[in-house]
Amino acid sequence: MNTENPAIETPIQHAFSQTFFHGTKADLKIGDLIEIGFDSNFVDRKLKHIYLSATLNAAIWGAELASGNGRERIYLVEATGPLEDDPNVTNKKFPGNPTMSYRSEHAFKVIGEVTVWQGHLAEQLKAMKDGLDKLKQLGNMVIEE
Repeated sequence: MNTENPAIETPIQHAFSQTFFHGTKADLKIGDLIEIGFDSNFVDRKLKHIYLSATLNAAIWGAELASGNGRERIYLVEATGPLEDDPNVTNKKFPGNPTMSYRSEHAFKVIGEVTVWQGHLAEQLKAMKDGLDKLKQLGNMVIEE
């Protein structure tokens, strides 16, 4: 606190850190860590990275396209280590990373859940799933690790 003028407080360093979103069907709790070594949301194997986005829209896609039968969820997460651009999106579809999609080898800490969000239109979701199915059939469903 500022002793000369008690009404003016000294700012807290790093009062806000970047919050990211992670879309999934996993049932997680605040404080849980999302770590590598678990099955991927999209391919039938464990990946060396975990993925997140700084945009809600990209996280909605993640939740809607995640494998499994659980409820679609979007978590607010905090990175615990360095992030890098997700090459599966930025190198292939959206140069410059407008989706603000990232990956890391370090855990993400769940700090909250977005409980009210609007999913994509049924036609959009069907078109995306059809496109992903076609890639799988052609053997082109590759996640760059």
